[in-house]
Amino acid sequence: MEKQRVSYRVPRAHGPKVAVIGGGHGLSTMLRGLKQYTENITAIVTVADDGGGSGMLRQDLGMPPPGDIRNCLEALANTEPLMSELMRYRFTEGSLAGQSFGNLFLAALNGISPSFDMAVSRMSEVLAITGRVLPVTTADVQLEAEFENGASVVGESKIFHCKKKEDCRIRQVRLLPEHPKALPAAMEAIRDADMIVLGPGSLYTSVIPNLLVDGIVEAIRESDGLKVYVCNVMTQEGETEGYTVSDHIAAIFAHSAPGLFQLCLTNSSPIPKGVAARYAEEGAELLKCDTPACNRLGVEVVDRPIATVTNGYVRHHPGHLARELILLHAERSVRIAGGSFDYRDDTYRVE
Repeated sequence: MEKQRVSYRVPRAHGPKVAVIGGGHGLSTMLRGLKQYTENITAIVTVADDGGGSGMLRQDLGMPPPGDIRNCLEALANTEPLMSELMRYRFTEGSLAGQSFGNLFLAALNGISPSFDMAVSRMSEVLAITGRVLPVTTADVQLEAEFENGASVVGESKIFHCKKKEDCRIRQVRLLPEHPKALPAAMEAIRDADMIVLGPGSLYTSVIPNLLVDGIVEAIRESDGLKVYVCNVMTQEGETEGYTVSDHIAAIFAHSAPGLFQLCLTNSSPIPKGVAARYAEEGAELLKCDTPACNRLGVEVVDRPIATVTNGYVRHHPGHLARELILLHAERSVRIAGGSFDYRDDTYRVE
């Protein structure tokens, strides 16, 4: 007699608890996909940025940079189209030229709130976001990079140009002042997560700065959740030219702890030759996946089709990336007696 298959629908409210750690556009891209699978998301975001509109507000108002946090809030927002358009609006004239309304809105909330993390929480309520967005720390930190030739530079926005000038690899980055304290809620979210995701994003300016905040690495190591690093698809000019996947992993371990994660998700989608050629002209190339070297670092490489080309640029596809992460969690973490969990159609399948 054929076994009967029983399916139970799993609403997003009961999805896995996911803590994502990083910054930049890569993090917000991933969040857009993840919120389709689970409501239990906590984004822990770097506050080391000092360039662009965020840098201006940081300098003028003495507040943490709002840009990366604003991007994550927008990605998780559940608002009317007009509100979304308003948050993304950038002024084109006058002293506010280039500044986004979302940054100014968060700056205003910071002015009437007792702390920056409270301002972020209040903006989360206004935008009715899925999950939570937390600054990794509320300390006023700067990012310093030291290069292999001994040169150094302070300021996240200055690293690109200094690396091009020095023409050698980054040896290490550090926060100034060193060892700022992590937001307690960020450490709690990491410890409580079913899955912890590092990246995607710039290696030295979006991912690693979070790991230099006191308490973050310890919380990751103490967590029983599945730990995954989402590697970039391309090398990054002015930061990781010539790097392989294992170089990215080794840099993270050197700035945190060996074996911080056991899985690395990489892209298997083909990149058109014309697009790759244009990237090569700008000093970037498809990231080489040297699996044996990754294995020697204690990391298993999982190769999946998670990238796409949009307007000539290689980007992680929000839906594909989120789906593969959720499937990884289901495959590695969820065990049901006599059955399995299938996130492809939001069902438990028990046989």
